[in-house]
Amino acid sequence: MPSAVYDHLGSGQLSRLIYGAVIGLALVVALEGEEPDPAVMVATLVGTGVAVGLAEVYSEVVGTEVGTRRRVDRTRFREITANAVAVVFGVSFPAVFFVLAAAGAMGTDTAFEVAKWSGLPLTGFYGFCAARLRGEGWPAALFQAAMVALIGGFLIAFKALVH
Repeated sequence: MPSAVYDHLGSGQLSRLIYGAVIGLALVVALEGEEPDPAVMVATLVGTGVAVGLAEVYSEVVGTEVGTRRRVDRTRFREITANAVAVVFGVSFPAVFFVLAAAGAMGTDTAFEVAKWSGLPLTGFYGFCAARLRGEGWPAALFQAAMVALIGGFLIAFKALVH
């Protein structure tokens, strides 16, 4: 694995990307039947990403300060912020497809389908990388990728059952 990819994925950001991607997928699945305007979906995904990211920063700062009984230093604050940016990216990623729909490059229904189904390989990829970075072999990494992708599959199946 190239060192830049290893450094990026080996940081605390990997877990935050997975977390954010699952939240983004849950939003897409939940709002699919409502068929909001693509611009509304972009705003919803990005707004939710920012809100969750800010909540992540706040909760991590408070938790760290209470646990250490000291204020968070700049270095730790930068780490916390970088992790929160990863959450924002994970949640906001599906917005790309709704930007394309707003620009007329695809229909809104297509944007929902692509956004929904792109979440499975995205979370699977990050699960696979996490296992490989932990030192697992290919079979265990593929198993972990499948398990984390199943979270998204569960969301999609659940929506199909209750809708």
